[in-house]
Amino acid sequence: MKEAKRKGCHSGYGKRKGTRESKKIDKHMYHDMYMKVKGNVFKNKRVLMESIHKSKAEKAREKTLSDQFEAKRAKNKASRERKFARREERLAQGPGEKVAPTPTPAPATQPAQATKKAKK
Repeated sequence: MKEAKRKGCHSGYGKRKGTRESKKIDKHMYHDMYMKVKGNVFKNKRVLMESIHKSKAEKAREKTLSDQFEAKRAKNKASRERKFARREERLAQGPGEKVAPTPTPAPATQPAQATKKAKK
């Protein structure tokens, strides 16, 4: 066995555990593709492989979008909790000890437009 391994045998796709995930599809996708193949949807293997790559890319895209949405949801929740904590802290201080908010600079005012005189 060791001799064969040294020669390079027993090192096919089935033995490459690190790259296995990218080569295979999950069982749900396999079942869908199998049923489509049996239903004569794909005319040859090239069309089947294109469909597999397309569905894998779509699944990866959906996963990234859902991850981004989940991260945004968590960020908004943390922001909401911080806001609520600040509000509670302000209410705990009492109404007499209000902290003046920092004044924001007023936006530059535009010069008033001269009204046009109507011709009679």
